[in-house]
Amino acid sequence: MPDANSATPRSLASVCVFCGSSPGVDERLMDAARDFGARLARHGVALVYGGARRGLMGALADAALEDGGRVTGVIPRGLWEREVGHTGLSELLVVDSMHERKALMAERSAAFVALPGGVGTLEELFEVWTWALLGIHGKPVALLNVDGYFAPLLAFVDHMVEQGFLRPAHRQMLVVDDDAERLLERLAAYEPPAVQRWLTASEQ
Repeated sequence: MPDANSATPRSLASVCVFCGSSPGVDERLMDAARDFGARLARHGVALVYGGARRGLMGALADAALEDGGRVTGVIPRGLWEREVGHTGLSELLVVDSMHERKALMAERSAAFVALPGGVGTLEELFEVWTWALLGIHGKPVALLNVDGYFAPLLAFVDHMVEQGFLRPAHRQMLVVDDDAERLLERLAAYEPPAVQRWLTASEQ
Protein backbone atom coordinates (compact mmCIF):
# COMPACT_ATOMS: atom_id res chain seq x y z
CA MET A 1 0.00 0.00 0.00
CA PRO A 2 1.23 3.54 -0.69
CA ASP A 3 1.94 5.93 2.12
CA ALA A 4 -1.18 7.84 3.11
CA ASN A 5 0.65 11.14 2.72
CA SER A 6 2.04 10.42 -0.76
CA ALA A 7 1.03 12.88 -3.44
CA THR A 8 -0.34 12.28 -6.91
CA PRO A 9 -0.15 15.04 -9.55
CA ARG A 10 -3.22 17.14 -10.22
CA SER A 11 -3.49 15.61 -13.68
CA LEU A 12 -4.71 12.39 -12.06
CA ALA A 13 -7.57 13.88 -10.10
CA SER A 14 -9.93 11.07 -11.11
CA VAL A 15 -9.71 7.63 -12.66
CA CYS A 16 -12.46 5.69 -14.39
CA VAL A 17 -12.18 1.98 -13.67
CA PHE A 18 -13.80 -0.73 -15.78
CA CYS A 19 -14.05 -4.19 -14.19
CA GLY A 20 -16.33 -7.15 -13.67
CA SER A 21 -19.65 -7.15 -11.86
CA SER A 22 -18.87 -10.80 -11.09
CA PRO A 23 -16.30 -11.88 -8.48
CA GLY A 24 -14.81 -14.44 -10.86
CA VAL A 25 -13.30 -17.67 -9.55
CA ASP A 26 -9.92 -16.37 -8.41
CA GLU A 27 -9.99 -14.51 -5.09
CA ARG A 28 -6.75 -12.74 -6.05
CA LEU A 29 -8.69 -10.70 -8.59
CA MET A 30 -11.08 -9.47 -5.89
CA ASP A 31 -8.08 -8.67 -3.70
CA ALA A 32 -6.55 -6.66 -6.54
CA ALA A 33 -9.77 -4.68 -6.97
CA ARG A 34 -9.86 -3.89 -3.24
CA ASP A 35 -6.21 -2.87 -3.29
CA PHE A 36 -6.69 -0.58 -6.28
CA GLY A 37 -9.73 1.12 -4.74
CA ALA A 38 -7.87 1.75 -1.47
CA ARG A 39 -4.81 2.93 -3.35
CA LEU A 40 -6.81 5.52 -5.30
CA ALA A 41 -8.36 6.82 -2.09
CA ARG A 42 -5.02 7.10 -0.30
CA HIS A 43 -3.62 9.08 -3.20
CA GLY A 44 -6.62 11.42 -3.19
CA VAL A 45 -7.72 10.21 -6.64
CA ALA A 46 -11.49 10.11 -7.10
CA LEU A 47 -12.94 6.87 -8.46
CA VAL A 48 -15.48 6.85 -11.27
CA TYR A 49 -17.00 3.47 -12.10
CA GLY A 50 -20.16 1.71 -13.26
CA GLY A 51 -22.09 2.01 -10.00
CA ALA A 52 -22.66 -1.67 -9.17
CA ARG A 53 -22.39 -3.13 -5.69
CA ARG A 54 -21.43 -6.65 -6.79
CA GLY A 55 -18.27 -8.43 -7.88
CA LEU A 56 -15.00 -6.63 -8.51
CA MET A 57 -16.95 -3.41 -9.04
CA GLY A 58 -18.42 -3.53 -5.55
CA ALA A 59 -15.12 -4.54 -3.93
CA LEU A 60 -13.33 -1.67 -5.69
CA ALA A 61 -15.88 0.92 -4.58
CA ASP A 62 -16.16 -0.36 -1.01
CA ALA A 63 -12.40 -0.29 -0.52
CA ALA A 64 -12.14 3.27 -1.84
CA LEU A 65 -14.96 4.41 0.44
CA GLU A 66 -13.48 2.66 3.48
CA ASP A 67 -10.24 4.58 2.97
CA GLY A 68 -12.06 7.91 2.73
CA GLY A 69 -12.09 8.22 -1.05
CA ARG A 70 -14.68 9.88 -3.25
CA VAL A 71 -16.58 7.43 -5.45
CA THR A 72 -18.95 8.33 -8.27
CA GLY A 73 -21.05 5.59 -9.81
CA VAL A 74 -22.86 5.89 -13.14
CA ILE A 75 -25.51 3.27 -13.80
CA PRO A 76 -28.25 2.83 -16.41
CA ARG A 77 -31.80 2.96 -15.12
CA GLY A 78 -32.48 -0.63 -16.19
CA LEU A 79 -29.70 -1.96 -13.97
CA TRP A 80 -30.69 0.34 -11.12
CA GLU A 81 -34.23 -1.04 -11.22
CA ARG A 82 -32.82 -4.57 -10.96
CA GLU A 83 -31.27 -3.53 -7.63
CA VAL A 84 -27.65 -3.99 -8.62
CA GLY A 85 -26.73 -0.36 -7.85
CA HIS A 86 -24.54 0.66 -4.91
CA THR A 87 -26.50 2.87 -2.52
CA GLY A 88 -23.58 3.99 -0.34
CA LEU A 89 -21.52 5.99 -2.83
CA SER A 90 -20.39 9.62 -2.63
CA GLU A 91 -22.44 10.22 -5.76
CA LEU A 92 -24.68 7.95 -7.83
CA LEU A 93 -25.86 9.07 -11.26
CA VAL A 94 -28.72 7.12 -12.83
CA VAL A 95 -28.84 7.57 -16.61
CA ASP A 96 -31.10 6.34 -19.38
CA SER A 97 -28.71 4.26 -21.50
CA MET A 98 -25.36 2.52 -21.67
CA HIS A 99 -24.21 5.15 -24.18
CA GLU A 100 -25.00 7.96 -21.75
CA ARG A 101 -23.29 6.03 -18.97
CA LYS A 102 -20.01 5.69 -20.88
CA ALA A 103 -20.02 9.28 -22.09
CA LEU A 104 -20.57 10.61 -18.57
CA MET A 105 -17.91 8.35 -17.07
CA ALA A 106 -15.45 9.58 -19.68
CA GLU A 107 -16.35 13.21 -19.04
CA ARG A 108 -15.77 12.81 -15.30
CA SER A 109 -12.39 11.06 -15.60
CA ALA A 110 -8.77 12.01 -16.25
CA ALA A 111 -7.68 8.45 -17.05
CA PHE A 112 -9.12 4.98 -17.72
CA VAL A 113 -8.04 1.67 -16.21
CA ALA A 114 -9.41 -1.80 -16.90
CA LEU A 115 -9.17 -4.43 -14.21
CA PRO A 116 -10.21 -8.04 -14.87
CA GLY A 117 -13.74 -8.43 -16.16
CA GLY A 118 -15.82 -9.83 -18.97
CA VAL A 119 -17.27 -8.68 -22.27
CA GLY A 120 -18.63 -5.41 -20.86
CA THR A 121 -15.24 -4.49 -19.43
CA LEU A 122 -13.54 -5.14 -22.77
CA GLU A 123 -16.19 -3.20 -24.67
CA GLU A 124 -15.67 -0.16 -22.43
CA LEU A 125 -11.88 -0.45 -22.67
CA PHE A 126 -11.83 -0.69 -26.45
CA GLU A 127 -14.25 2.19 -26.88
CA VAL A 128 -12.17 4.68 -24.88
CA TRP A 129 -8.99 3.39 -26.52
CA THR A 130 -10.58 3.93 -29.95
CA TRP A 131 -11.52 7.47 -28.93
CA ALA A 132 -7.85 8.05 -28.03
CA LEU A 133 -6.68 6.66 -31.39
CA LEU A 134 -9.02 9.06 -33.18
CA GLY A 135 -7.85 12.02 -31.14
CA ILE A 136 -11.21 12.49 -29.43
CA HIS A 137 -9.40 12.66 -26.09
CA GLY A 138 -5.78 12.64 -24.93
CA LYS A 139 -6.34 10.77 -21.67
CA PRO A 140 -4.35 7.62 -20.82
CA VAL A 141 -5.97 4.21 -21.23
CA ALA A 142 -4.53 1.34 -19.23
CA LEU A 143 -4.74 -2.29 -18.18
CA LEU A 144 -3.85 -3.49 -14.71
CA ASN A 145 -2.67 -6.93 -15.73
CA VAL A 146 -3.41 -8.81 -12.51
CA ASP A 147 -1.67 -12.20 -12.49
CA GLY A 148 -1.44 -12.12 -16.28
CA TYR A 149 -5.21 -11.99 -16.71
CA PHE A 150 -4.95 -9.92 -19.89
CA ALA A 151 -2.01 -11.82 -21.43
CA PRO A 152 -4.16 -13.63 -24.06
CA LEU A 153 -5.84 -10.35 -25.01
CA LEU A 154 -2.49 -8.58 -25.36
CA ALA A 155 -1.24 -11.41 -27.56
CA PHE A 156 -4.19 -10.83 -29.87
CA VAL A 157 -3.61 -7.07 -29.85
CA ASP A 158 -0.04 -7.73 -30.96
CA HIS A 159 -1.44 -10.03 -33.65
CA MET A 160 -3.52 -7.10 -34.94
CA VAL A 161 -0.31 -5.08 -35.22
CA GLU A 162 1.39 -7.89 -37.12
CA GLN A 163 -1.57 -8.12 -39.51
CA GLY A 164 -1.58 -4.37 -40.18
CA PHE A 165 -4.85 -3.51 -38.43
CA LEU A 166 -3.28 -1.55 -35.57
CA ARG A 167 -0.36 0.82 -35.81
CA PRO A 168 2.58 0.14 -33.47
CA ALA A 169 2.31 3.71 -32.13
CA HIS A 170 -1.36 3.14 -31.32
CA ARG A 171 -0.52 -0.15 -29.60
CA GLN A 172 1.98 1.72 -27.42
CA MET A 173 -0.75 4.13 -26.32
CA LEU A 174 -2.24 1.34 -24.20
CA VAL A 175 -0.47 1.49 -20.83
CA VAL A 176 -0.01 -1.99 -19.37
CA ASP A 177 1.43 -2.84 -15.96
CA ASP A 178 1.08 -5.58 -13.37
CA ASP A 179 1.97 -3.26 -10.49
CA ALA A 180 -0.80 -0.92 -9.34
CA GLU A 181 1.45 1.73 -7.83
CA ARG A 182 3.68 1.91 -10.87
CA LEU A 183 0.62 2.05 -13.11
CA LEU A 184 -0.70 5.12 -11.29
CA GLU A 185 2.70 6.80 -11.62
CA ARG A 186 2.70 6.10 -15.36
CA LEU A 187 -0.82 7.45 -15.76
CA ALA A 188 0.07 10.65 -13.93
CA ALA A 189 3.10 11.15 -16.18
CA TYR A 190 1.34 10.20 -19.43
CA GLU A 191 1.47 12.48 -22.44
CA PRO A 192 -0.40 11.46 -25.60
CA PRO A 193 1.93 10.69 -28.51
CA ALA A 194 1.89 12.84 -31.62
CA VAL A 195 0.72 10.19 -34.07
CA GLN A 196 -1.36 10.52 -37.21
CA ARG A 197 -4.99 9.50 -36.87
CA TRP A 198 -6.52 6.81 -39.04
CA LEU A 199 -9.05 9.37 -40.31
CA THR A 200 -8.43 12.88 -41.53
CA ALA A 201 -10.43 15.74 -40.05
CA SER A 202 -12.62 15.92 -43.17
CA GLU A 203 -13.50 12.21 -42.92
CA GLN A 204 -14.64 12.24 -39.28
